[in-house]
Amino acid sequence: MKVKSNQEIIEFLTKYANQLNVEIFDVEFKQGKNPSLTIFIEKEGGIDLDTLELFHKAIFDPIDELDPTFGEKYTLNVSSPGVDRPFKSEKDFLSHINKKVEVKLYSSIKGKKFYDGELLSYDGKSIVLKVDAKNTFTIDLKNIVKINEYIDF
Repeated sequence: MKVKSNQEIIEFLTKYANQLNVEIFDVEFKQGKNPSLTIFIEKEGGIDLDTLELFHKAIFDPIDELDPTFGEKYTLNVSSPGVDRPFKSEKDFLSHINKKVEVKLYSSIKGKKFYDGELLSYDGKSIVLKVDAKNTFTIDLKNIVKINEYIDF
C-alpha cells in the first residue's frame, strides 16, 4: 500500500496539535491485513486519555482531506509515546543531560550492546555516557538502536 510520508502527515496535522497544545512525537504506519496509522502525541506533564480522545476527534475528518493512504482503508489511532519512548529530537537528548538513560547499541562496546548510565553530553553526532566511575564512553549516534530515559522499577 502506498502511503504519504511521515513528514507530510506531521505537517498537515500540526495545526490541530497546536490547537490542543500538544506536539506530534511520531507517526507510524503498519501495513498488513489490518493497516493502521498511529499518531503519537505528547505534551509537557504527560498525555491523558481525554487529550488523546480530543486529538483523535479533531483530526478524524480533516485527515480524509490529506488522504494519507491514497484511498485505501486503514484504522486511525492516537497514542502517547509511552514512558520508555525513544529519544527522537535534540530536545529529548538535551533535556536528559546529567540524567540516567538506557542505551541499546548495534555494535558492542566492551562486549556489551546494552548500557544504562548518566548522559553527560550530546553534540548532534554522538553522546557521552558515564556507566560507572571507571567507564565513560563516547558513542556515535549511528551505533545507537534506541536511547530512552532510564525507568527504575
